[in-house]
Amino acid sequence: MASIRQHRGRLLLDYRVQGVRQRVYTKFDDTPANRKRLEPLAEQVEEALLAGGDVDAVLAASPLLNAARPAPPTVLPVAMQSPVAAKQALAPSPVAAAATSIVSNTPLFKAFAETWFNEFKVGWRRTYITTVRGILDQHLLPRFGALQVGAVTRAEIMDFRAILAQLRGRRPDTTLSPARINTVMLILRQILQEAADRYDFAMPMGKLKPLKVPKSHVQPFSLDEAHLLINRVRPDYQNYMKVRIFTAMRSGELHGLKWKYIDFERRLILVREAIVAGEEDDTKSEASQRDIQMSQVVFDALKAQHKATGTMTYVFCNRAGEPIDTMNFTKRVWYPLLRHLNLAPRRPYQTRHTAATLWLASGETPEWIARQLGHASTEMLFRVYSRFVPNLTRNDGSAFDRMLTASFVPPASGGSDGGSSDPKAQPPPARRAAVAAA
Repeated sequence: MASIRQHRGRLLLDYRVQGVRQRVYTKFDDTPANRKRLEPLAEQVEEALLAGGDVDAVLAASPLLNAARPAPPTVLPVAMQSPVAAKQALAPSPVAAAATSIVSNTPLFKAFAETWFNEFKVGWRRTYITTVRGILDQHLLPRFGALQVGAVTRAEIMDFRAILAQLRGRRPDTTLSPARINTVMLILRQILQEAADRYDFAMPMGKLKPLKVPKSHVQPFSLDEAHLLINRVRPDYQNYMKVRIFTAMRSGELHGLKWKYIDFERRLILVREAIVAGEEDDTKSEASQRDIQMSQVVFDALKAQHKATGTMTYVFCNRAGEPIDTMNFTKRVWYPLLRHLNLAPRRPYQTRHTAATLWLASGETPEWIARQLGHASTEMLFRVYSRFVPNLTRNDGSAFDRMLTASFVPPASGGSDGGSSDPKAQPPPARRAAVAAA
């Protein structure tokens, strides 16, 4: 990758050839205008690098670059020089030698990755530590571990990403998803960026964009389908299903719910902890720690559940008092129930989407719904769920049409003043006043 940098106030082109850093200095001052003038040349150098072309020829053919630096001295062919001069001509340039020195002084990727991991993991959640550790051991260390961290090239990174795209996914006949590949590449980017900052070499992933991730499908259940799920699930899961569908709680939040966080007096569910990977952990984000208001259905369900597990720590638990295992619930309860009801298979997370769409359909304010969901703002609410509202509430312009019809369309029959004698055909006083004011 060719980039435009500055050294002591003057601009230079920075790129790598076969892992060796090259710098082409100019006499241009570091100004936005001069950077813009050098951008086309940087792009030409980048294209030559990707195509395996002659970068030196590109630089030599650039009148802009030649005008910005002194012309090189005339050099005789090596065969016509003295032995001492010939030896000097064949030696690496000072720039190339300096770049080689920088690369040779960088540690192995494996050693630096371990240092980076140990330094940064103190600020990560336990689940993220597990994720990063798995990516290092499964993907990054086997591919780059034996290389010096400063010698990892863009070409090697692109080849690595192409190989990732061919690896088998979790399900049969699938490959790694773009989202998973982007996560692996993000960890690689963070390691290389930290190394580049510490050892002063060009970051090889500078302009590499993440893969496009397909938009996830939202498949909420209708209110009738919600009734089916509740009425046809195992009796010991009916209270669980009511709370899950009508509170929008995530699996980890619901499975980690303790009785000490149930406030029957104020009718609140306090979301403070979650079960993640089978262990107690913090909620997904700071906004996820929230107070969910109980509807009457949820209140009654929790009251009934209290009779069964009120002496236990967790609201929903097995006979031993341990929280429900998410994987066990998904495989043994959730998917068999969907098959039994002939409903399209979908993740349990869709119950969260169901609550959001039902809240919107009932006319609750977006701000209130966002707080119940644990969102920091209403942005995601409108982006993900708003398209379901017209189908659920008929808020598709028909109300506006009825208002205009009542105000402007002539009545079928009327009195001497041309108006309708039927009081039901007259618009309400408030609406007539609004129309008159308009």
